[in-house]
Amino acid sequence: MKIKAPAPEVAADELVLEGLAVGPGIAIGPLHLHESGAVNVPEYRLPPNRVEPERQRFATAVEVALTQVGRLQAKARTLPPAASEELGYLLEAYHQMLKGSRLVRGVDKRIAERRINAEAAVQQEIQDIARSFEAMDDAYLAARLTDIREVGQRLVRNLTQTPYRPFSVLPKGSVLIAEEMSPADTALLDPRIVAGFATVLGGAESHTAIMARSLNLPAVIGVAGLIQGVTPGAVVIVDGSAGRVVVNPTESTLADYRLKRADFLRGRRALSRLRRLPAVTLDGARITLQANVELPQEVGPVLQSGAEGIGLLRSEFMFMNRPALPDEDEQFAMLRGLVERMDGQVVTIRTLDAGGDKLPEAGGGVGSTSPLGLRAIRLSLSRPDLLDNQLGAILRAGALGPVRILLPMVTTCEELREVREAMGRVTRRLKRRGAEIGAEPPPLGVMIEVPGAALAADALAWHADFFAIGTNDLTQYTLAIDRADEAVAHLYNPLHPAVLRLIQFATEAALRARIPVSLCGEMAGDPRFTALLLGLGIRDLSMSATNVPRVKQRIRSLDLVAATRRARVIMDQSDSARIAQLLDDFNADETGGRAGR
Repeated sequence: MKIKAPAPEVAADELVLEGLAVGPGIAIGPLHLHESGAVNVPEYRLPPNRVEPERQRFATAVEVALTQVGRLQAKARTLPPAASEELGYLLEAYHQMLKGSRLVRGVDKRIAERRINAEAAVQQEIQDIARSFEAMDDAYLAARLTDIREVGQRLVRNLTQTPYRPFSVLPKGSVLIAEEMSPADTALLDPRIVAGFATVLGGAESHTAIMARSLNLPAVIGVAGLIQGVTPGAVVIVDGSAGRVVVNPTESTLADYRLKRADFLRGRRALSRLRRLPAVTLDGARITLQANVELPQEVGPVLQSGAEGIGLLRSEFMFMNRPALPDEDEQFAMLRGLVERMDGQVVTIRTLDAGGDKLPEAGGGVGSTSPLGLRAIRLSLSRPDLLDNQLGAILRAGALGPVRILLPMVTTCEELREVREAMGRVTRRLKRRGAEIGAEPPPLGVMIEVPGAALAADALAWHADFFAIGTNDLTQYTLAIDRADEAVAHLYNPLHPAVLRLIQFATEAALRARIPVSLCGEMAGDPRFTALLLGLGIRDLSMSATNVPRVKQRIRSLDLVAATRRARVIMDQSDSARIAQLLDDFNADETGGRAGR
């Protein structure tokens, strides 16, 4: 009798998925499916005599959560410095959320007034907070909502006595695939064991994304269809530089990505050696590279990147997720720690840019929902109490280190004069009460982010101490394109001749008036644009700290005279495609065959 041989197993097809690149690098390894441990929450009405015991049960769950956060804070101190700092700030925020925040107060009120069980009250309160946040299309608020949900899930697990399932012992080199990874989950990852991770949910500005970068873990988030059809143990590639996940790669794909990973690691080692080297072009021009900062916990990466200060501190973090607007003392306390940690390097603080899609919850929300309405400097000038408190905090922080004040969305010289008058008024008040302030008033600068400001740059330059060109909004307003609208986002183009001419006009106005001019939009952090920006006369760039080494590497391989000649040719063009081609050809010629120093 002839025995039929078993049929060979058919290899699964290669699956390529796209997402958001948040942790640069490439991970290759066996797939480990991580379950987030979501809990099914019952909802039921309470009889009157069970309301107080239920409120007490909730209070106990909050106390348990505080203890858990305390243990995580101890764990955070054992992590690498950047990750330890990032998680430390996050866990302190968790601690504050569990100490009488809107979430905790709202849940307790729901239990008492609606007589529902605590688990359901937690979920309903989070849903209400989510609705108010989702009405604002803002990445910062989206990331804060993730933090609130993480605290809520912790409370629900405690209420339902559902044990948290930490990562089991994984084989070295495992790649985690999950629906979602909280920052606390990410903190439990050991980079010596876990090669990288990818998730279905998550935002580019989330704490999880920041943690991934702090731990130097390749990571891709926001990957639709990631969970369906994956098999634990299958080979998976996470390309955190390109935002790509490859499941069941072919041998050819594997070989290609192994080469890419080797190249990336060599490049990272080369970039790390640039940290203490100056950003100097081949022909000796010194360029200043600074960092944009949205949250205090980003100071660690800024210092590690080799940035020479903070070129843009977005002050909105002081106003978010709180029931009332912060007073001068509260703002000073937050700025003080940040300025002291920068240890003598300049910190440029942008005044509150609330309004449009950035409305702080504090005080029930301030400003107009219209991006063209009562927002930014217009809002500050309409609320002297708001402006005076912020100026007072910044002036006091100026006694601890060099600071500059940057005004958003300025369009007229009168706005600048009004702020100077307010600075004088606040300075006199601080001196009368004996508060310590800097010997000299901080430089007062204008954000060039509205076409009207760029076209009026000649006049503004004689009243401002410095310019900072914000190319994100300048491009958006010039081209009448909402980047958040998928139907038109593809039309957003910083190489449009109109945008470039506004940048050139503002830069030349600043140079004629002999005031500093920096550029702090996304263009600053992209090495593709470096030669053009320097060729236009800009010598100060501010960007995400993670981009500082890459831009520095480009600067150190650049001939400024040649870049200036190419910029002149580009500015004579009227077609965006031709501009892009001229720039890319120049970059290819400049970098081809020339090793960075």
